Amino acid sequence: MKRSFSLLFACLLMSAGFAKLNAQGLSFDTLKVQLIKDWERAKAYTGEYLATMPADKYSFRAQDSIRTFAQQMLHLSMGNLGLGANGTGATAIFPGFNMEKSPTAQNKDSVTYYVNASYDFVINSIKGMDAAKLGETQGRFVRYVWLAKTFEHQTHHRGQCTIYIRLLGIKPPNERLF
Repeated sequence: MKRSFSLLFACLLMSAGFAKLNAQGLSFDTLKVQLIKDWERAKAYTGEYLATMPADKYSFRAQDSIRTFAQQMLHLSMGNLGLGANGTGATAIFPGFNMEKSPTAQNKDSVTYYVNASYDFVINSIKGMDAAKLGETQGRFVRYVWLAKTFEHQTHHRGQCTIYIRLLGIKPPNERLF
């Protein structure tokens, strides 16, 4: 019951937020442009992480019970694809392929390919969508919220990779907030 109420409350706030967005003269088109900029920045930032981690350390895991660096990055990619598809309405690439568990996807070149492809998917899907659809309900959220959740997910897993890099005595990339 609490979850249903919280979800309803969040949806009402988002609806009110979109009404306020338009009242302030901001548009979904402006929001779409900012989303694209943020996703392009996130792709470049994640690319720095991929480049920083030595190729022979992609199988490194901070503890036995957690994902390797490669699996973290591939999990990030799968989130970009699945959650991003909910946000944009585009059909996700690599359907049914669990790259995180695929032994052939674990090396630096493969991980870099799948990560970049997932960012390109989100960026191009946002570019190709009608900006007004950002306020459209898709399942339990409006599309903009799905994209915000997607962005949060990739940020979270990239942040976890900071620890992996530090544990190897390597300095991680500097933050890219802007």
